[in-house]
Amino acid sequence: MPEVKPAMRIIYIPILLLFAAFLILPLGILFIRSFETAEGINLSNYLTVLSDEELLKAFGNSLKISGLTAAVTTTIAFCLAYSIHCTRIYGPIKSIIKTGILIPMLLPTITFGFAIIYSFGNQGVITRIFGRNLFDIYGFTGLLIGYVIYTLPSAFLLIHNSFKYSDKKFIIVSKLMGDGTMRSFMNTIIRPLAGTLGGAFILSFILSFTDFGIPASVGGTYSVVATQLYQVMLGSIPDFHTGAVIAILMLIPAVFSVFLLNYLDKRNFHYEKFSDIEMTRHKGRDICFGAVSLLVLIGMVSIFAVMFIAPFLTSFPYDLTFTFTHFIDTFQASDLTAVYQNSLFVALMTAVLGTFIAFSSAVLNVRTPLRGKSSIDAISMLTNTVPGMVLGLSYLLLFNGSSLKGTFAIIIVCNMVHFFTTPYLMAKNALAKMNPSWETTAELLGDSWIRTIQRVILPNSASTVIEMFSYYFINSMVTISGIIFLVTAQTTLVASKIKELQHFAKFNEIFILSLLIFFTNLVVKLLCDHYQKRSFKH
Repeated sequence: MPEVKPAMRIIYIPILLLFAAFLILPLGILFIRSFETAEGINLSNYLTVLSDEELLKAFGNSLKISGLTAAVTTTIAFCLAYSIHCTRIYGPIKSIIKTGILIPMLLPTITFGFAIIYSFGNQGVITRIFGRNLFDIYGFTGLLIGYVIYTLPSAFLLIHNSFKYSDKKFIIVSKLMGDGTMRSFMNTIIRPLAGTLGGAFILSFILSFTDFGIPASVGGTYSVVATQLYQVMLGSIPDFHTGAVIAILMLIPAVFSVFLLNYLDKRNFHYEKFSDIEMTRHKGRDICFGAVSLLVLIGMVSIFAVMFIAPFLTSFPYDLTFTFTHFIDTFQASDLTAVYQNSLFVALMTAVLGTFIAFSSAVLNVRTPLRGKSSIDAISMLTNTVPGMVLGLSYLLLFNGSSLKGTFAIIIVCNMVHFFTTPYLMAKNALAKMNPSWETTAELLGDSWIRTIQRVILPNSASTVIEMFSYYFINSMVTISGIIFLVTAQTTLVASKIKELQHFAKFNEIFILSLLIFFTNLVVKLLCDHYQKRSFKH
């Protein structure tokens, strides 16, 4: 590893200042504002919130629905991952499951609620197929379905990735030693994955607890903490002090969950080497897990199917005549096309700048001897802890009177900070696996540190950089929680526009904008996957 170079400090100091200004300072101001009253600094705001029965009920509801969602999601995600790695179901079906389960990641969560309404509502597609309402979509049941769909892809990816590194040889050995089915299952599957399963549960819990999009569309009278925060801050009379208290209280479960996540990570088994053995055929097992996986996938796709059908019909579900009128009207409406262009601009700038910041941070941490570089890990943990709504509110409080208020810049920075953790960890893990002597060798050959990064490190990290870009872009296109307090009439994005269109019941426009996001993200994902494969070949 080379000595500390001026270039390292030139990159490191601005990154630290960026997070100091747009993470530490806003959260500090949020914390202080939560204690501010007309009488000075005291606990009266907290006492007021904690004595408000409606707010306490909303917290209780959020904990309950998020806990149940996490349990259901983790179970389903495990079944899907198990079907792919530990059964002999038909190969193309495994590919369909792996691809299809990621569809929700390409859509804003607020769209999920409207898809559920059009599927299970009084005139919904699935309601008409069954001839009656299966359940009340507004409130607990609608939230549960929406949250499970939202959190399932993330939980699945986590468990699916751990299955890749588990040694299936032990399953065969367990059977040969005469272990019963349940004993073998517990010892060779559940125990090695215990930490990952716990991590999937916590991840699903945090995502559900802090999401605003789904309760905004199907929450009904079932109050949750995210909608309470929204109502307090964007009601007829915004209450900044109460909003700050609710935001701080929202941090408590998230902080606890992140520490628990780090503890559970230590419980994971780490095999020195693993063998990818083809599982033996078991007709009952394969049929059972194959059927469950396909049912989950069909159920999820059937809910979103209406989004691809309704905009092409004159007046769904009353007049089913095919038409392009809704699309023509939408694209002729300059405000909707401008909103889409806004989203593209924000997502692209977030992806470019965010990838640069996250990759630079990882290089400084992993491949330099800089003092204090571990502070980047602390920043990563903090950004992973802070919910999007809390970060957005802290920006609103800090920058309310500044020139940054109502600009694209503040939205882009919010997205960069909010989604920093995952791209940073992607880069950090990739860089840690590279030869540690490359920089020293290059220095001996007369290359500068920056030139070595450009000519050696970056080309060898191309696949990871592309993946980081894709992650930033897609999440910036679909996020609503992080930006709901920051957008203005001039900087409206598609996700926030959908929330606005909800009040006017313009569901065709909602689905068309959702399709624009979906296909944009799909194209970006496919392009990034293509270039990733090319970078592997080179």
